[in-house]
Amino acid sequence: MPVHRSGSAPRRRSAVTGILLAALSLLFTLPAHSASAADVPPRGSAHLGMGVLEHDGRHGTPVPGGATQTEGVDVSSHQGNVAWSTLWNSGVRWAYAKATEGTYYTNPYFAQQYNGSYNVGMIRGAYHFATPDTTSGAAQANYFVDHGGGWSRDGRTLPGALDIEWNPYGATCYGKTQSQMVTWIRDFLNTYKARTGRDAVIYTATSWWTQCTGDYGGFAANNPLWIARYATAVGTLPAGWGYYTMWQYTSSGPTVGDHNRFNGALDRVQALANG
Repeated sequence: MPVHRSGSAPRRRSAVTGILLAALSLLFTLPAHSASAADVPPRGSAHLGMGVLEHDGRHGTPVPGGATQTEGVDVSSHQGNVAWSTLWNSGVRWAYAKATEGTYYTNPYFAQQYNGSYNVGMIRGAYHFATPDTTSGAAQANYFVDHGGGWSRDGRTLPGALDIEWNPYGATCYGKTQSQMVTWIRDFLNTYKARTGRDAVIYTATSWWTQCTGDYGGFAANNPLWIARYATAVGTLPAGWGYYTMWQYTSSGPTVGDHNRFNGALDRVQALANG
């Protein structure tokens, strides 16, 4: 005959209740974690200006002015195969294509974008999306040069560009202090110069640069500035640079969203290409 042990039923009810409460707690917790994970894009998908709208917003488009500027575009795998003849016919005369990211990604459309822009007559260049939390600046510069980011004195190839901006995969400044970030950038720039003989272009936004480098001004003497700001005017530049060389002013242009203006006529674009 079964023996009833006093208190066993209440203990079982208590255990069941505890399991149900734990399950309910998990149920309410999981969506928040899932939503957070869903907000993080896959590695390799970052591109020039990815964080501008979220962090700096959009404040109009440039107004016509007296200064002569030359229209350009930047592209990545998001654009796929680009209609370069359409862009050429619209007045675009220079382009940058994403070549690499970190030391783990190469753009599968790079050849069509880099060679296609060249073939219609544009002056072209390649850019690298920096991930300072994954490998050193030197390692990423070497990876960039080895996978499309080199330079040749053909009059039609711009020096490589370092895209250093908000981290789409985690902490804004990639977990680095301001001095560590400056060191990482210097490491990249010095290695790129040693490999190619050219000073790389720096693409950034003033707000990110101020936050993550302490508004360091030591690169301005040698490295052309490509500034990101979606507004009627370029606004305040990072420390050291008295002028910008290129300005990414919108992510919603025709044919290709990311449009830029070179601060000068076409012969100035050619001069940068020639070094």
